[in-house]
Amino acid sequence: MNTKTAADKSMGLDQRSKELRRTIVKVLDLCGRGHVGAAFSLIEILRVLYDDILKYDAKDPKWPLRDRFILSKGHGCLALYALLCDKGFFPEDDMWNFCKPEGLLGGHPEHKIPGVEASTGSLGHGLPIGLGMALNAKIDKVDYRTFVVVGDGECNEGSVWEAAMAASKHQTGSLTVIIDYNKHQSYSTTKEVLELEPFVQKWEAFGFSVIQVDGHDVADLKKAFLNLPVAVDKPTAIICHTVKGKGISFVENNLKWHHKNKLNKEELEAMLKELE
Repeated sequence: MNTKTAADKSMGLDQRSKELRRTIVKVLDLCGRGHVGAAFSLIEILRVLYDDILKYDAKDPKWPLRDRFILSKGHGCLALYALLCDKGFFPEDDMWNFCKPEGLLGGHPEHKIPGVEASTGSLGHGLPIGLGMALNAKIDKVDYRTFVVVGDGECNEGSVWEAAMAASKHQTGSLTVIIDYNKHQSYSTTKEVLELEPFVQKWEAFGFSVIQVDGHDVADLKKAFLNLPVAVDKPTAIICHTVKGKGISFVENNLKWHHKNKLNKEELEAMLKELE
């Protein structure tokens, strides 16, 4: 895979990807705030998981045989909420009450929300929790898989690598960590804050099978997910090369859009125009 694919080419988004982004823009309009860049880099990853890969029952969110999904980079929750709403885990009206006192949905996922496995947002916690779930499946011989999405900036956290070492030691082949590698974090590039490269070799050194994909290419993502696990006795890391803020030209790779509040009418109209 050409690691520059996602950053160097302007790949058109299909109507489903645009519609999910329009849902998020509507939330921003009605609710006035949100982590825009982080959500937009995740949409294709989550859409493929929920459309094609994960086993779940929206009417029975605690179904014992469901696959487990954890969004460890919890600030990207608007993308997760858009998919959970789309799949019927909660009514659409809950989307329009995002971060409101009477609302179900807060600025980071909470386990009280149907379809959310763990409260996340304090970075570095999701992979350790996911490892526990994968170990439970192995010990109890239960046929479910565990998927954890972490951010690239989140990989600055030592707890991510501590969990990675334990995942390898315990041969948790049912565990997949998905890295949203948009190469930006809250206040600068990952290269400037704390260089992650050589990133593939790091995950391999920690005992993972590693795949690299274009994180906005639906077919590429689906192919990778359908071929899991790469090795039955090793956890898998899928490094998704993405663009922070993907889909809106003036948002892409723009750190001013890491989190936004009080968007003006012109900004909202411009975003919707690009998603027509």
